[in-house]
Amino acid sequence: MKKALFPGSFDPITLGHYDIICRATALFDEIVVAVGENADKRYMFTTEERMAFIEKAFAGNEKVKVVSYQGLTIDFCKKLDIPFILRGLRNPADFEFERAIAHTNRDLAGVETLFLLTAVQTSHISSSIVRDVIRNRGDYTLLVPESVRIENIEKYYIH
Repeated sequence: MKKALFPGSFDPITLGHYDIICRATALFDEIVVAVGENADKRYMFTTEERMAFIEKAFAGNEKVKVVSYQGLTIDFCKKLDIPFILRGLRNPADFEFERAIAHTNRDLAGVETLFLLTAVQTSHISSSIVRDVIRNRGDYTLLVPESVRIENIEKYYIH
C-alpha cells in the first residue's frame, strides 16, 4: 500500500489544500493529512477544529486519514512507516523553501518528497490570507471547502 503524509498547519484548510489532497488520492492508496501542533505558533483555530474541517471535507473518502502530530515530520513518517511526504507548490518561493527541506528529509531519513503544483485557480490562496479575510469580515467562504463554515465567526473579527 502506497502512503503519503501531507503535513501542515491547515489553519484553516484552503481550496488549494483540498485540491492537492483530492489529486493525490489518484496517486496513493492512502493520504495521511497530518495537522501539525507547534507550541510556539499562534493558531486561529484549535487542533481539534482544524482536524474537524478536514475530516468533514473528506467524509466518506476512505483514502484520506486525518491525524495530529508534534515534532519532526520525518520522525512522524518513520513512526507511521510512511515513505513519502506530499507538498503543494504555489510559486517559485514555495519551491525554493520546500526543496531544501526535501533534501534534508531524504538525507536524514530516506523519506522522499513529492510536489504537486496547485491548480491555477487556487494558487493565490494561503491560510494566512484566509485568516486575514476572516479577521476583517470578508467572505472567506470563497477560499475554503464548504466544511469550513465557522459558527460565531464574530469572535475572530478585529474590533
